[in-house]
Amino acid sequence: MRLIGLTGGIGTGKTTISNYLATTYQIPIWDADLYAREAVKPGSSVLQQIVDRYGRDILLYDGNLNRQKLATMIFSDSSERTWVEQQIHPFVRDCFVNNIKQLKAGKITNPDGNSYADGVLVIPLLFESEMTDLVTEIWVVYCSVEQQYVRLIEREKIASGRNLTPEAAAAKINSQMSLAAKCKQADIILYNSSTPSELFKQVDAAIQGLNIT
Repeated sequence: MRLIGLTGGIGTGKTTISNYLATTYQIPIWDADLYAREAVKPGSSVLQQIVDRYGRDILLYDGNLNRQKLATMIFSDSSERTWVEQQIHPFVRDCFVNNIKQLKAGKITNPDGNSYADGVLVIPLLFESEMTDLVTEIWVVYCSVEQQYVRLIEREKIASGRNLTPEAAAAKINSQMSLAAKCKQADIILYNSSTPSELFKQVDAAIQGLNIT
């Protein structure tokens, strides 16, 4: 059984790779970002802890977390970012652990009713959150910092219509462990500095067990 830990920095291409793995190889994808959103849904204990710390102004009118406001706060204050992560990461870890148990028990099946043999854990903060013990191999997606800036600013523009400032982009990128440090701990490095087709060739090689680092 392969449990692939897919990680990298903001804007490096983790979603592109996970989508390719899901559609081309039909491997189940479990995304830490989705679980983190679930952790702070209205009525959750984690959201209540956040409200207790920052006040009800941290909520939108409908009771959901104002993620943009919280992000602005924590990306400029490492101690507050650490506190928020400490509230959310245990919930995210529990989700992964449950998925792995279900996979090992043969209870996660494809549309044909056959059990999946492998799984992909997409965890941007794989090292920072100390979840490396959950995976059997680590894939790090790499691109230059300049490309990260461009992709992050473009993504924010598409997602929210906002023009992310270079300073805000830098704060987000610098809030995570450097890509160089992550690459040193990788089993596979996927270089996403060219075209999608070139990236997918590397993914194909990694799936086939070829050494491409």
